[in-house]
Amino acid sequence: MKAGLASRAVFSLIAPALVLLAWAGPARASDWPNWRGPNQNGTSAETGLVSDWSLDGENLAWMAEFTGRSTPVVSRGQVCVIGRTGEGVSKQEIVACFDAKTGEKRWEHHLDVYHTTVAFNRVGWASLAADPETGTIYAHGVAGQLIAFDVEGEVLWSHFLTEEYGRLSGYGGRTQTPLVDGDLLLLTFVSSGWGSQAAPRHRYYAFDKRTGELVWVVTPGGMPFDMNTQSGPVVAELGGRRLLVAGNADGHVYAVEVATGAKVWSFTLSRRGLNSTVLVAGDTVFAAHSEENLDEPTMGRVVAFRGSGSGDLTGQEIWRVDELSVGFSTPAFLDGKLYVVDNSANLHRLDAASGKVEWEYGLGTVGKASPVLADGKIYVPETNGRIHILRETSDGVETLSTVRIVSEEEGRDSEIYGSPAVAYGRIYLSTEHGLYCIGNPDLFQLTDTTRVSVLPPGKGDAAQIAVVPAEVRLAPGESARFEARLFDSRGFPLGPAGKAEWKLEGIEGKINTGGKLVVGQGKQPQAGKITVRVGDLTASARVRVIPPLPWSEDFESFSEGEIPATWIGAKVKYKVVEKDGGKVLAKLPRSRGLLRNPTFMGGDFSGYTIEADVMGGQMKRRKTDVGLINSGYTLDLLGNHQRLEVRAWTAERRMAQAVDFPWEMGVWYRMKFEVRTERGQGVVRGKVWKRGENEPEAWTLSVQDPFPVESGSPGLTGYSPAEVYYDNIKVTVN
Repeated sequence: MKAGLASRAVFSLIAPALVLLAWAGPARASDWPNWRGPNQNGTSAETGLVSDWSLDGENLAWMAEFTGRSTPVVSRGQVCVIGRTGEGVSKQEIVACFDAKTGEKRWEHHLDVYHTTVAFNRVGWASLAADPETGTIYAHGVAGQLIAFDVEGEVLWSHFLTEEYGRLSGYGGRTQTPLVDGDLLLLTFVSSGWGSQAAPRHRYYAFDKRTGELVWVVTPGGMPFDMNTQSGPVVAELGGRRLLVAGNADGHVYAVEVATGAKVWSFTLSRRGLNSTVLVAGDTVFAAHSEENLDEPTMGRVVAFRGSGSGDLTGQEIWRVDELSVGFSTPAFLDGKLYVVDNSANLHRLDAASGKVEWEYGLGTVGKASPVLADGKIYVPETNGRIHILRETSDGVETLSTVRIVSEEEGRDSEIYGSPAVAYGRIYLSTEHGLYCIGNPDLFQLTDTTRVSVLPPGKGDAAQIAVVPAEVRLAPGESARFEARLFDSRGFPLGPAGKAEWKLEGIEGKINTGGKLVVGQGKQPQAGKITVRVGDLTASARVRVIPPLPWSEDFESFSEGEIPATWIGAKVKYKVVEKDGGKVLAKLPRSRGLLRNPTFMGGDFSGYTIEADVMGGQMKRRKTDVGLINSGYTLDLLGNHQRLEVRAWTAERRMAQAVDFPWEMGVWYRMKFEVRTERGQGVVRGKVWKRGENEPEAWTLSVQDPFPVESGSPGLTGYSPAEVYYDNIKVTVN
C-alpha cells in the first residue's frame, strides 16, 4: 500500500460476509453505483426523466466546472467523477464529488501522475466505482493509483499498482474501471510483476473492499496483444456459479469464480485486445470488437454465446454479426433487445435472440460512449460534443433532443467519452467542458430502499482452498496473519479451514498453526511463499521481504541470467551478465515490445538518494538512454540528445528540466539522484560524472516541484536499442 495516502491495512481473520448486494435492482433505488448502472446493462428503472434540455437553462438543473472523460457514479446523494486539472507543472488527475441535488462541490482529491506515458487529455479515463453498502468510492488512476475514499473524501486505503504489481500502461491511456461485488473490489490490468507473475499478462485481481488486502489474482490468458485495453469486469450468475466475466488483452473473454478467481471458461473473439466491456443477460454473454476477425478477413464482430451449460455448451456461439465494428462502446440490453454503438457513431438495435439488426440511427462521426436506456428513452452521447435523447417508434427511432456542447474559449466541440448516469430523476453527464445535471430543477427524489440478498453457503465437501491475503510485502521482523478459506466445487464459501498445515518456503521466519507469519531479522531482500494444506487441498500466498534502507548491490553473488527476486518488472527485461571482469545488471534489446522499461526494487520510501554506475550502448544510429528512479521522479541520461534530464511525467514532461551533457557510449559513469521534501516543495537533484573521477561538489541538475511526489520505490529505467548496464547500486537515507 502506498505510504502517505493511507495507513497499512490490517490483515483480518474475519471470514468474508456471506452477503452480496442484489444486482437485480439498485442497492439504493436511485443510485448509479457503477458505470453501467445498477443492473450492469446500461438501463435504469427511473421514470419522469426529461425528453429535452438546453445549455441556456431549460431542464438544466446545474452545471459544474469539471474536465472529465468517463461516466459518473451516483451514490448517497453525491455524484462523483474523475478527470484532469491544472496547467503546466500543476497538471494532475482529480477525483471530486458534488451534491447531486445542487451541484455544490463536497470534496476533491488530487492525484499526481507519474511513471506513465499517458497524455494529459487522456487522464481520468477509468470510471469510478461506488459501493452500495458503505458508500465508499474507488478510483483507478491512469498512473496506477487504486484508492478507496469514504463518503467524506478521506482515504481509507490505497495501492500504487505500478510499483507494487508491475501494472503496465502506455500512451493510449485506456484504463480499466473497477467493480464492487459483495466484499470484493474487482479490477483487471496488464502487469509484469515478480516471480511467477513476472511475464506480462492481463490479470484479474480481487481486493478486500474494506482493507485493500489482495484476496486473489489470476492469470487466465496468454501473451497480451495490447498493453492498453479497457474491457472492464461484470459479475453474473451463470451455470450455478457467481462469475466475473471480462475481455482480455489477448483477445479472449474469460470467466472466473468471483470468490476464488478459479478459471471456468474462455471464448476466443479477436486478434487484438478487447476494449468493449461484455454484457450478460440471462445465460447469454454479448461481446464485441472492431479488429480483424480470427476466422475470416473482415473487421469487427458482435457475438452472442452461452455463458453457462456443461461441457461443450459453455462458450457455444449463438449468433454473430460480422463487419459491425463496436470497438469501444459497451452494449445496453432491455426487453430482449441489444443496443450497440459502432466506431462511426451509428446506433444499432439487434434482436438479442437472433442477432438480426432491426434499425440503425446515425449519431455523428465518432462512437465511444455507451447508450443508456431509461423511461422509454435512449440517452447516448457522440464523442464530438453531442448528447442525443431518442425514442423508439414503430418504424425505428426518432430524435427528441440533440444538444451540442462547444468550448467557447477554444472554438471546438467538447469531447465526450463517458456515458450518462441516471439517478434521482436526473441525468448526469461528465464532459471535457463541464459536469451536467439534466432534469427538472424542481424535482429531485432521493430514496433509500436498500436490498441485500444472501449468497447461499457452499454445500458438500470442500473442493477448493485459498489463502488470504494472496500477497504481502513485509519488512524484517514484521508479521502478517493468513487465513485458509474453503470453498465447494462451485466456488461458494464453506468458511475458514479448521486444522491446517502451514509451510514457509524461501523466507526466513516462522509460521504457526494459526497462520501467523513472523519474518526473520535478516537484512537481505527475500521472495517466497507460504503454503497451506488441508487434507488433499493446497494453496499458497506470495511474500516479499523488503529491508529498510540503506541498500547496496554489486551483483557479484548472482548467477549469470539471474535477477533480484524481489524486483518488479525485471525478469523479462533485465539479467545479470559478465562484463569487464565482474557481474553487472544488463538491460538487453528485445525483439518485440517496448524498449523503454522501468524496474522497481520494492518498498515505499521517502527522503532517499539512489546512485549507480551506468553504461550506455549504440545500435547503428540509435543510442541508449539510462536512468534512475527515485520516488515518482526519473533522472535520465539521454543518448541521442546528449542531455541529462529530470522529470515526473514522461508524456507531459511535467517539471522536466534538462541540461546538455555530452557522454560516451561504452564508458562507465556514476549517477546520483536525491529527492527531498522541504517546506511542502519537492527538491530533486541529480549529478553525473565519469566513474573513477572525483564526485563533483555541485549538482548537475536541481529542480523544485510545487506538487511533490513524496514517496515511492527506487528503481532503474532505460531505453535499450543496444545494451544498457548498471552496477554498484546504492540507496541511502538522505
